[in-house]
Amino acid sequence: MTTVLFACVHNAGRSQLAAALFTAAADPAKACTLSAGTRPAERVQPEVVAVLAEIGIDLAAAVPRRLTDELARQAQLLVTMGCGDACPHVPGLPHEDWQLVDPRGQTIERVRALRDEIQGRVQRLVEERGWQR
Repeated sequence: MTTVLFACVHNAGRSQLAAALFTAAADPAKACTLSAGTRPAERVQPEVVAVLAEIGIDLAAAVPRRLTDELARQAQLLVTMGCGDACPHVPGLPHEDWQLVDPRGQTIERVRALRDEIQGRVQRLVEERGWQR
């Protein structure tokens, strides 16, 4: 079982999208996901919740959480969301950085486009690693 950690600064947008889409795409017997941020927000961005609901994923109860050493030790891969120098870094953990715009303050159409872009990246990751359902 492989655990993928999707992380950004606030854990309120991109990393939440990625984790939810990964959970929907990956075989839970092969891989699972966590998401966290270095400075978690109070809540997941409402636009993120809305665009996931449009495709049948309920994120309404999700709460941003802090990236801790304990959480990071559970993962075998860290995927950050293009937050530059503010992105989390976990020494010794294999890492990918996905250059993605922050959905905060974006129109619902742009958040939908971001959802679709992340969904494509997640699908490629799942297929490349053999984690598909």
